[in-house]
Order: sequence, then structure tokens, then C-alpha cells
Amino acid sequence: MNFDRVREKLNILADAAKYDVSCASSGSNRKNTNKGLGDASKMGICHSYTEDGRCISLLKILLTNHCIYDCAYCVTRRSNDIKRAAFKIQEVVDLTINFYRRNYIEGLFLSSGIFKNADYTMERLIAVAKKLREEENFNGYIHLKSIPGASDELMYEAGLYADRLSVNIEVPTVSGLKLLAPEKKHEDFTKPMLKVKNEIVRYKSEHKIIKSTPKYAPAGQSTQMIVGASGESDKDIMYSATYYYKKYQMRRVYYSGYVPVMEDERLPAIGSQVPMLRENRLYQTDWLLRFYGFSVTEILNKDYPNLDMEVDPKLSWALRNMHHFPVDVNTADKDLLLRVPGLGVKSVNKILHARRFRKLNWDHLKKIGVALNRAQYFMLCDSRHWEHRDLDSDRLKGMILQNSSGKFRNQYSTQLSLFN
Repeated sequence: MNFDRVREKLNILADAAKYDVSCASSGSNRKNTNKGLGDASKMGICHSYTEDGRCISLLKILLTNHCIYDCAYCVTRRSNDIKRAAFKIQEVVDLTINFYRRNYIEGLFLSSGIFKNADYTMERLIAVAKKLREEENFNGYIHLKSIPGASDELMYEAGLYADRLSVNIEVPTVSGLKLLAPEKKHEDFTKPMLKVKNEIVRYKSEHKIIKSTPKYAPAGQSTQMIVGASGESDKDIMYSATYYYKKYQMRRVYYSGYVPVMEDERLPAIGSQVPMLRENRLYQTDWLLRFYGFSVTEILNKDYPNLDMEVDPKLSWALRNMHHFPVDVNTADKDLLLRVPGLGVKSVNKILHARRFRKLNWDHLKKIGVALNRAQYFMLCDSRHWEHRDLDSDRLKGMILQNSSGKFRNQYSTQLSLFN
């Protein structure tokens, strides 16, 4: 092996992979039962921080940054003048094993540009995972990108070796895809998604009867959408995400703020700000839809096509629906409590448990961990002290912003002086 050349490839292909954020692995339960390498059954492996603050690492690379397509938003597009490289299958296997043995990583996230055609590329991705599982006895986490247009047979085989599969829809709307990636078809993305979804359903059904049924993509599938590249509204993005959750049973939809990497009249100019705050608001909305009982039409609709960048989407909804408040924290049901700004799922469960023994007041709620700087305006409790001021939503919003802090505060601070 030419170590200098492999190092050069690693620098090129790891850098090219940084734009893909859909690499969390929660949900996999692959266990090491045969004295092999790795174990994906405990906390899962992801390219970020876990709930307890631990940083979990994986080898995140492209198999190649050569690509037959010329998608405007992609740094590896055919017409982009960049240094190209491609790993051999065995090189990726050796890197993964050697990095794992040195405790650098706990798994592999492998994507690729498309060279020759979709099936040829997908075959090489599968070959890496197959070698790791069968020849190296590797039981760690493996996430493979599904190549748009790959055959059903290859998608089935991929799920036998990978913990998670994902095909990035990239552009949220069909019209946006035609504008920025006219060589691709929308069905090239959705066909692999449907195959993976059907195989997961079939595996779960057969596993109930035959326990030895081979696992198929135990961590499910995910996808990613680029934010801010093609002019879609937040409504367009979240309606698309909701569709993919329901139609293809996605484990996660990821939102990635577009990073301008080259000049193109169809895209934001080089030097344009990456929409990090907007990306954050979309993730918050996604959370409300999946865990808080909101429907997408409540948060985004024809009257409100875009999210409020000044406040989080739950608070924004509450300010538009003040007739639902105040909520009595000692009598309200769980669904209503989950809609109170400042109350998270854990806090609501603690409230439901605690109020079985006594009526709760502000001191109790503070100890539970309720964010009272927001919640106090939307709740009643066992106390005479409450914000009885007759505040309209705009004034209330200003007061909450004035007493709030956050990493994006400097991006929405222009109106705070009105409330000093």
C-alpha cells in the first residue's frame, strides 16, 4: 500500500464528505456475539454529540469524488475544477479496521460520487461493507449512502450489511431539482427509498415468525435536504419532510444550510451567509412534529409560509393562538401541556407524575426544570402570583426576547431596542 497516496486520498475524500450531515446512527442494535471487532449495540455511533455529552466518531468519507452528474449545488459536480480521487475497496476496508483498532473511530459512514452509473457505484459501496462484515468480522456501525437509481437487488443486498441506509433527496421540491440538477429524475431518489422501506417492513414481519431472519437495515433509513439553495419556503421544506416521514417511514430527515462553494447564477453568491438559524428552526419544527403532537399545517401554512427567525416555532405558534392559554398546569392533559412554550417532553412527564401527590406552584415548576421565562406567560399554577398583564402577542414576544439568550441572539436582536 502506498501510504502517502492513501493519505492524500483521505484528505480529499474526507473533506468532500463534510457536506453530508445525515449520519446519525441511533436505532442500530447490532451486537458483537462472535468475538469480532466493534459493537453498535450500546449508545449507537454518530458524527456529533450524544445526549450525555460524549462525542462519538466515525470514519466519514466518499469512495470517490468523481461524478457523472453536474448538480449545481454539489462541490463534486462534474464541471467543478477540483482535485479528484478514488479509493480502492480494500483501501477503505483497511482504513476502517486500522482506525478502529487505534480507537480513532467506532464505525464507518461511506458515501460516493457516481462514476460510470448508479449500479456500478452501489456495487462498490456494498463490497466495502461485505468485506468488513464477512472477512474482517466487523460488528461496528456502518452507514451506506443509497445511490439514486440503484436497482432493487442492490438495495436489498446493501441492507443486509449496513445498519442504516440513506438516499439524500437534496432539493426539497421537484421543480427545484429540475432547476439545479436537470440530469436527475425525482423517481431515481424515491425508488431506493421505497425498496428499503418495503424490505424493513418485510423483515419485521418475518422476524416475528422466524427469529433467525437476517437483519435488514436495523437503524432504518434517513435523508437530507439542502436549505437555501433553490428558493423554497419553509412550508415547502417541511411539507416535503412530512411526506417522506409518512410515505417512506424515514427515521430522520436532516436539514443542511447551503454553503456557497462556486459561482452559479441559480445559487446564492459566494460569500453569502449560510442559513444556520433557519436550519435550526427547521430542526425545531421537525421535533415538534415528531414528539409534540403538532401537525405541519398548524405551524406552516399559506398565511405563515416561513418560520419566525426571532423565536422558536412553538413559541411562535403560541403567540398566534393565545386563545388556548393560560393552561392550568395542575389539570391540563398531556397534549395541551406539550404545547406550552418552555415545557419539554421530560418536564411534562415530571409534571404529570408530581401533580399526583400535590398541587404544583412556581417553585415546584422551577425545580422540575421548566423554562419559566417563557412558560410563566402561558400557565396557571397553585400560586397567586401570575402575569396578569393584558399583553398582546407582539408586546409579549418583545418581553420574552428581551429576557432570553441564545447562540443566534445576535441575528435577531434588531427589534429588542423597542422594548427597553
